[in-house]
Amino acid sequence: MNQFSLNDRENYHEKPKNDIFADAITRTQQPIVTGTSVLAFKYKDGIMLAADTLASYGSLARFTNIQRLYPVGDFTIIAASGDISDFQYVQHLLDTVMVEEYYTNDGHVLRTQNIYEYLSRVMYGRRSRFNPLWNSYVVGGYNDGEKFLGYVDLLGTTYQSSTIATGFGGYLAQPILRKAVEGREDTLTETEAIEIMNSCMKVLYYRDARSFNKFQRAKITAEGVEISGPYKAETQWDFAEGLRGYGP
Repeated sequence: MNQFSLNDRENYHEKPKNDIFADAITRTQQPIVTGTSVLAFKYKDGIMLAADTLASYGSLARFTNIQRLYPVGDFTIIAASGDISDFQYVQHLLDTVMVEEYYTNDGHVLRTQNIYEYLSRVMYGRRSRFNPLWNSYVVGGYNDGEKFLGYVDLLGTTYQSSTIATGFGGYLAQPILRKAVEGREDTLTETEAIEIMNSCMKVLYYRDARSFNKFQRAKITAEGVEISGPYKAETQWDFAEGLRGYGP
């Protein structure tokens, strides 16, 4: 009976030697396991964000307990739409940066603006190498009494605003946020902010086929970062029984 040597075992799964693509450089052509919308806005005490916990494999609701709100340091949160594996890669990058910052111990800390600029350079650099990270990010933070909310996408495009929504949220929730929040950023209470966020998450669950009625909320204030949940929105589906093709 033939026995594999150690070298044979190590090379057993290699590509055939006559494969013309064996040394080819490959790129991710499209996201595979993805998360949908992220919502964020400013209110009186700081920044509030929300994202559901679903990661879809195509149209399959595959993973239902994925956290897409990620704390970076004591006063910053990043939230991601798009490819989950690319989001995990960015989490690793940011963890490495924060560990280096900790061991430097020079009396300075990375502010939200610094993390935002770093992330924008990472995204633009990957895009420039034709190997983008397939994500849209919302970066929120609170530093020295100043609220910060910014957006970065896979092209390295950036902007800052008092309300931000990614994915289908940009079409379905953003008009609600603009009407409810803009002009009230310094007077909106936390209770009112939660009501607005819950209302938007309910609309997304009704209208976005890749959304999920299980979401987390996060707030960033002078006290720091707090991620809570998961929560469920109050929904009503009785009206659907009257739709042709829905019921028996």
